[in-house]
Amino acid sequence: MQTKLTNLLGIRYPVIQGGMAWVAEYHLASAVSNAGGLGIIAAASAPPEVVRDQIRQMKKLTDQPFGVNVMMLNPNAPEVAKIIVEEGVPVVTTGAGSPAAYMEMWKNAGVKVLPVVASVAMAKLLQREGADAVIAEGMEAGGHIGHTTTMALVPQVCDAVDIPVVAAGGIADGRGLCAALMLGAQGVQMGTAFLVAKEAQVHENYKNRVIKAKDIDTVITGLSTGHPVRCLRNDMTKAYLKLEQEGAPFEELEQLTLGTLRKAVIDGDVTNGTVMAGQIAGMIKEPKTCEEIITQLVAQADRLWEQR
Repeated sequence: MQTKLTNLLGIRYPVIQGGMAWVAEYHLASAVSNAGGLGIIAAASAPPEVVRDQIRQMKKLTDQPFGVNVMMLNPNAPEVAKIIVEEGVPVVTTGAGSPAAYMEMWKNAGVKVLPVVASVAMAKLLQREGADAVIAEGMEAGGHIGHTTTMALVPQVCDAVDIPVVAAGGIADGRGLCAALMLGAQGVQMGTAFLVAKEAQVHENYKNRVIKAKDIDTVITGLSTGHPVRCLRNDMTKAYLKLEQEGAPFEELEQLTLGTLRKAVIDGDVTNGTVMAGQIAGMIKEPKTCEEIITQLVAQADRLWEQR
């Protein structure tokens, strides 16, 4: 299954693993890369030297292409951007802003840059700034989201730019991959589908909560603040939405969620922590290895593609 994306990144299958904070570390990322996709290490808010160590540990486990996800609003972003060049990272995905400040440095080092976008305007802007491809992420995704669905966003972005487009948000299997390709995308990015991977260093409570989720179990917090986040319903989201409905100030809402993603992923507190997951959580039925996830997805997509 070769596309412009696989050729661009040097990977076997057009599948990118999402850069999920506290989840996307070198164990998971290396397993995805070894299975033929593009594994991603999430820099998130980690100290720069921790990111450097993650990259070095990654290289011990795979000789396949991989990437690092950098959040532009992170105060550590300038230093992480330099580490990416120093450590020879081949691919960068970015979010929460424009990577323009680092584009020249990355491009001179041969780094492929794939920003996550939630609108056509941002996709066009980042193409002008030198992005190699864009990841068009719909609001079905887990974590921080935009306001447009994947089905509506992807074809509009594909029509607006000349670089490859990766579809993200609401994709869990070969049907999603085929749909993305039919919409004009050259591949997919998946996050929630890899949350319960056997290689993911995620607390079993978190994994089990995702596996038990139903189609209506996600909720969006932060709509009133301009920073919407999709996660699974629990006591924390109930308290947050109550405060939000009552018009609580942004600072009070932020305080409620401070450290709660780590609490869920690492400590396993799925009652008071933030259990980020996309709307396809209800499709995840059992833990699998990354190789099983990717090979089954591609096999299903191949069968469907032949039947189209």
